[in-house]
Amino acid sequence: MGSSGVVISDEDRATLESWTRSSTIGAGLVERARIVLAVAGGAGTTATARQVGVSRPTVIKWRDRFARSGVPGLSDEPRSGRPKTIDDAAIIAATLDEPPQTLGVTHWSTRLLAGHLGIGDATVARAWRRYRVQPWRAQTFKFSTDPELEAKVRDVVGLYLDPPHKAVVLCVDEKSQIQALNRTAPMLPMRPGLPARATHDYKRNGTTTLFAALEVATGRVTDQCYDRHGKKEFLDFLKKVAKAYPRRKLHVVLDNYHTHKHAEINDWLAKNPRITLHFTPTSGSWLNLVEVFFGIITRQAIRRGSFDSVTQLVNKIRSFIDGWNDRCHPFVWTKTAEEILPHASRSTTSDARH
Repeated sequence: MGSSGVVISDEDRATLESWTRSSTIGAGLVERARIVLAVAGGAGTTATARQVGVSRPTVIKWRDRFARSGVPGLSDEPRSGRPKTIDDAAIIAATLDEPPQTLGVTHWSTRLLAGHLGIGDATVARAWRRYRVQPWRAQTFKFSTDPELEAKVRDVVGLYLDPPHKAVVLCVDEKSQIQALNRTAPMLPMRPGLPARATHDYKRNGTTTLFAALEVATGRVTDQCYDRHGKKEFLDFLKKVAKAYPRRKLHVVLDNYHTHKHAEINDWLAKNPRITLHFTPTSGSWLNLVEVFFGIITRQAIRRGSFDSVTQLVNKIRSFIDGWNDRCHPFVWTKTAEEILPHASRSTTSDARH
């Protein structure tokens, strides 16, 4: 028994001393253990408060709790009232409702919803993970209103899945306004544990437009860069594509850009009947496989580049495409028209699924 009247057994002392050395025990329990050990060692209330860094009432509280209940008395007592519980269904239902206008937000965060429901944010986070609810994510979509939607989908998909015998299927489009951006400082290369880094600011040094024709069966690309992307440039590129595939029937998939249907283009096609154009539906340019290639060249050659001039940018594009053609592979389409059409246009009934 210490001079303060606190009785501490060897077993309790060993327990409390182990708490003070533990890195996993809560800070509150460590503090209480230090208070009891100091008091049991003969320190007075004021000296213990100064030693542990707490107030005198705190020392008195935990000294008396230990005197009454021993080591278990140092734990937090249950709060009055029944703890609030809420099941996952209620959390998900609340998540799917819009936040109140008073919050001024468009979607819930774990902390906002937890505060609204009066529960812990970890509880909300667990429910979201369990049911794969992600309010912070959003995707875009657009339905096609093309009156010839079904015919165009079947036409283009048919070319991919069952191309005409001894004919070449090409996907053609232009990627306009590619900027020659010059970073204000050299990029920092990737290091173990660190990604490559570039300055946020840059200088614009002009733009170019890349026309590309992707051969679906091989993945090979025919390309040309132009300063503009009007009917003159499109016709010039079509002539280049025709020259690249002499004496072959060509089926060319295009979007509905107005220059692709200009009278001068139609006149040239009439003189070159071995070339047939196939148009994707309105708002359906995703059917054009060359868009996949544009995504690849953007990620692998353009986005991280730094270019002092348009000429340097064009040379980079050509260098990438030369390398691409050396290692290219077929682009394989897998979806049938029957699988695509139900998702390509808005349902005509009021029983739309969400």
